[in-house]
Amino acid sequence: MKQQGEAAVIDVFALAARDIFARSIGIEIVEAALGRAVTRVRIEDRHINFNGVAHGGLTFTLADAALGYASNSQGIMSPSIDAHILYSLPVLAGDVLTATAVEISRSAKLSNYRIDVVRSDGRLVAAMTGTTYISGKPVEV
Repeated sequence: MKQQGEAAVIDVFALAARDIFARSIGIEIVEAALGRAVTRVRIEDRHINFNGVAHGGLTFTLADAALGYASNSQGIMSPSIDAHILYSLPVLAGDVLTATAVEISRSAKLSNYRIDVVRSDGRLVAAMTGTTYISGKPVEV
């Protein structure tokens, strides 16, 4: 297992800069290391659903972006093949969400991640687990 804070093999920020969808909905990368990434989004009116709270799809996408950046930080294309999320608190306009993805296990072909999404008050609003397939092909940055 890697050491905490070990540098990513590739420039994860350059990878994130190519993520047009995430950028278009306001998601930004905050931090990246080997097997770890942090993303953030400020909840705007455009993110609010018909119930007056942030759309769950935005929270999922924020966590999924952190998962993708963390899993590809190894320099090997590692797409997500499975993800599960549990929502625990509603999110309102003006809230800032931060997702932190951390690799919890890795084999020759699969890696597993835990992604916690918290509000700026530190309360957990969602928890995701994700599995990625380690393709063996290099990430193009």
